[in-house]
Amino acid sequence: MESLLNWGIEVVLWFQKFSPTLDLPFRILTSLGDKEFFLLLMPLVYWCINRRAGARLFILLLFSACLNEVTKLLADQPRPFNYDPRVIKMVHEDSGGFPSGHTQSAVVVWGYLACRFKKKALWLLAGFLILVIPLSRIYLGVHFPTDLMGGYAIGALLLLLFLRLDSPIESWFSKKGIFYQLGGSVGMPVLLILFIPPGNDDMLTAVGALMGAATGLVLERRWVGFCSDGPWWKRFMRYFVGVVVLVGVWLGLRTAFYQLAPADLYRVIRYALVGLWGGLGAPWLFVKLKLAEKGTK
Repeated sequence: MESLLNWGIEVVLWFQKFSPTLDLPFRILTSLGDKEFFLLLMPLVYWCINRRAGARLFILLLFSACLNEVTKLLADQPRPFNYDPRVIKMVHEDSGGFPSGHTQSAVVVWGYLACRFKKKALWLLAGFLILVIPLSRIYLGVHFPTDLMGGYAIGALLLLLFLRLDSPIESWFSKKGIFYQLGGSVGMPVLLILFIPPGNDDMLTAVGALMGAATGLVLERRWVGFCSDGPWWKRFMRYFVGVVVLVGVWLGLRTAFYQLAPADLYRVIRYALVGLWGGLGAPWLFVKLKLAEKGTK
């Protein structure tokens, strides 16, 4: 392992020879794998493009994030800047390095969207982002090449399993009663919380959002049943209104919960409410405002 890490350091240092010339482009590219970006992307797909694809993307990404954090805890691998002082740390990271979460997320999100919509332009975009987002993590000094390989392997395996199993699992789950569905939506994240050491903000964020979004998706089908189709201006207004409220909830709860204890519990509650708004609250409001019709799409 030491020889692999030493080789990885040489790769990182070679990339960083181009600093500061390429700092800005790679910072922009890495932001496309940050949770703030996905906080805006997932509602766009769910509210405005295709409800079913968006709902599945919610679950796939959030489950992938939880799995990534659990794997990081088990692997307990250093970051390049922890391993060698010559490496410049260009963005903040404080968790383990293996596997790369940005790489894994790029594979599952852009791979799923390309497979789901089957558009040539989307395939090209997906291929580009799946390549350059991981490379940005090497350049910025926060991942070894082996971290990227782990992210690619886990992301690809998870994506293949999801594409193969999501339809039969969804069909089986939809036939269960509401209490069974809600139990699964809340129970699985609660079980994951048992494996989280105190202060692991990334894991708590993913688990809270998964709990809220899954619960919201179940209740949305029961109580709302909105359709993501409609004229462009209604889709635009849905996204604008929904994101304004989403960001308001996200920032407002951060202020309201600031310095409240236990901090871990309030982080889970905060992101659960953000996920619940995305999955249920926003669709309900869109129907009430006549920005969306009821339907199955």
